[in-house]
Amino acid sequence: MSTSHPRRNAVAFALITTAALALTACGSGTPATAPAGAAGKGGAAQGALPTEDVVAGVRKNEAAAKLLPADVRERGSFTLAASVGSPPSSAYLPDGRTVVGLDADFAAAVAKALGLEVKREVAGFEAILPALGSGKYDVGTGNFGVTEERRKTIDFVTYVNDGQGFAARADSGLAAVTDLSQLCGLKVATGAGTTFERTLEQNKGRCAAAGKPAYEVNVYNEPGAVWMSLQQGRSDVVMSTINGIRYAVTQQPGTKFLNEYRRLDVGFAFKKGTPLAPAFQAAVNGLKADGTYDRILRKWGVSASAIPASRISPPEIPAPKK
Repeated sequence: MSTSHPRRNAVAFALITTAALALTACGSGTPATAPAGAAGKGGAAQGALPTEDVVAGVRKNEAAAKLLPADVRERGSFTLAASVGSPPSSAYLPDGRTVVGLDADFAAAVAKALGLEVKREVAGFEAILPALGSGKYDVGTGNFGVTEERRKTIDFVTYVNDGQGFAARADSGLAAVTDLSQLCGLKVATGAGTTFERTLEQNKGRCAAAGKPAYEVNVYNEPGAVWMSLQQGRSDVVMSTINGIRYAVTQQPGTKFLNEYRRLDVGFAFKKGTPLAPAFQAAVNGLKADGTYDRILRKWGVSASAIPASRISPPEIPAPKK
C-alpha cells in the first residue's frame, strides 16, 4: 500500500478482491486453513469475511494492566498504526471503512484486557516501523515478522506464527519451492518493504552460482497488485504470508498454493525499549489462558499459527539451509 494514500489504496484492493471473489462463487472445496466464511459445504458464501465478535467477553486483566506505564493508564488509550492488506491478517468489510482480521481482533482483545481504548489509524505498511521509532504511534500491526534486522530498532510482542510461502498459477510446473534457485529465470511478485522482498534480494546470487539466469523481483505496494500481476502473466510466482496465500488461492481462480518456505513469529511492533511490551505480553498470555486466543485463531481458520506463549522480541527463526 502507498504511504501517501493508504485508505485509497486499501479501498482499491477491496475492489480488486471483490471482483476476484465474484469469479469464484461457483468454486468447490476449501482447505481447512481457510477462514470461516470461505466456500465449503454448508458454509457461507465464498469470500464472506467472518464478523463474529469473539472478543466481547474479554474481561480486564488486572495483573497485566498493572504493568502499563502510568502515562498510558492515565490516558486510557493507545495509538495503533494498522496496515490493511489482505485476509486473514487484515481487510476491509464491503463498507470500505470497517477493518477486520486477525490483527484487529488481537488488538481489540488486548485493549479490553488492559482496560484501554484503541485509537486506530490506517497507515502504509512501509511507513509504520519508521513511525514507531519517531514516536508517532504506540503500536503497529501489519503481520510484522520478527527478524534480526528489525529487532535492532523495534520491539515485538508475539501473538502468532506465520511466515513465508509461495503461490503460482494452476498451470505452473512448480509444485513446491524448497530452494530459491528453483525461481531462477522466473518473475516473482511480492510486497514492498517486506521480509519477502528482503529474502529474495539477499538470495539473488544463488542463480549465478548455479549457472542459471537470475530471477526478477517485481515489487508492489498493494496486495491486490501482487495477485493481479500473477493473474495477468506479468509474474510467475507470488511470495507472501503463508496464511494470506492459503486464503487467497481459495478466492482466486487458476491459482495454487505451492508450499511453506519458512516460518516467522509475528507480533505487535513497538519503538525499541518501549515500556508497553510487558503489559501486552501479559495480556496475550492471559488471552491464551481464558480461551479467547484459540477462538480468534479458529474464527480466521489459522489454528496452526498458534504459539505456545507470547514472547518479547524472540530471536528470528532461522531460514532453511539449502
